[in-house]
Amino acid sequence: MKKYVLLLETIDDEADQLLRNSAIVIEAFDGSDIVKLAQSSDISAIITRGKGIVNKHLMDVCPHLEVVARCGVGLDNIDVAEASRRKVKVINAPGSNSGTIAEHTLTLMLMSIRNAWKSVERVKAGDWAWRSRYQGDELRGKTLGILGMGNIGKRVAGLASAFGMHVIFWDKFPVESEFKSFEMNEVLQRSDIVTIHVPLLSETANLIGRKELSLMQPHAILINAARGAIVDEDALTEALNMDYIAGFAADVLATEPPPGDNPLVNHPKTLITPHSGSLTKTTYREMCVSTIENVVSILNGGKADPASVFNRESILP
Repeated sequence: MKKYVLLLETIDDEADQLLRNSAIVIEAFDGSDIVKLAQSSDISAIITRGKGIVNKHLMDVCPHLEVVARCGVGLDNIDVAEASRRKVKVINAPGSNSGTIAEHTLTLMLMSIRNAWKSVERVKAGDWAWRSRYQGDELRGKTLGILGMGNIGKRVAGLASAFGMHVIFWDKFPVESEFKSFEMNEVLQRSDIVTIHVPLLSETANLIGRKELSLMQPHAILINAARGAIVDEDALTEALNMDYIAGFAADVLATEPPPGDNPLVNHPKTLITPHSGSLTKTTYREMCVSTIENVVSILNGGKADPASVFNRESILP
C-alpha cells in the first residue's frame, strides 16, 4: 500500500514522477493550509526545498512521520532537533551543490578581480575606451584564503589552484589537504581574496566583523557564497566606505530578498547575485532525484544512503 507524502514545494519533474509512482502525494504549496492538509491524511514523509518550514507544530499532526527530507543541503527550515527527538530521519543531499557553488565562487572572483561586470556595463554604454584604463587584474599568482575546507572549500581550492593561485585555508577542524592551513587571522592577513565556505551556526554568525575586516589587506576582495549572516553587514559597509578592503562579491545576504535600503546592493564596490549559485538545471535535478530515491527507499522499508541521513547519530537506538 502506498504511503502519504506531504510535498511543500515543487520539485524537478523526474523526481516528482518517481515520487508519485511510489507514494500518494499531498501538495501543500504556497497559500495552502499545510496543517489542515497534513491532518487529512496519515503522513509518512514531508518533503521540502528551501522555503517550506517543517517545525514541531507540523510534526505534531503527523504522528506516523518516518522521514523529513530537503531537496538541497542546508537545513535551516527544518527543526532537526525535534525530528531527532521523535526518531524521524532527516534527509538532505550533502555535497550535491559543491561543484556548482565552487564554480559560482570562481565566477564571482573572476568578475570582481577583472572588473568584468563594469567592462560589460561600459561597452553597453558605448565606452569602448574603457579598455585603456587597465581596471582589471588576474587570479594568477594571487593568494586565496579559504575559510572552511569542507566539500565546497576543497572544490574551490582545486579550481583556484588550476588558475595558478596560491591557496591557504583555515578550518575549525583538522583537515588533510595538500594546501597549507593557518589560523583564521593569518589567513585574512595573507590573502588577496578571502572566500567563505562555513555553515551558518551560532558560532559562525558574524564570523567576519570589524576586527576581521581590519586584518585584511586594502586591495583584498571578500567573497561570500555560504550564508549572509556569517558577515556583519554593517561592519562590511563601513570597511568598503573607508577603503579598508577593495571589494565584496556574494551570492547571499543576511536578509533575502534584501530591503531596498540595503547599502550593499548598489554599492560601487560590490557584486551581488540572488542566491542563485546552486540553481542550475543539472544540480537541481540531481539533488531532487537523489533525495526522492532515499525517501522512497525508507517508505518501502529499505535504507537511505547513510551519508544523506543528517541526524543518523541522533536517532540511533
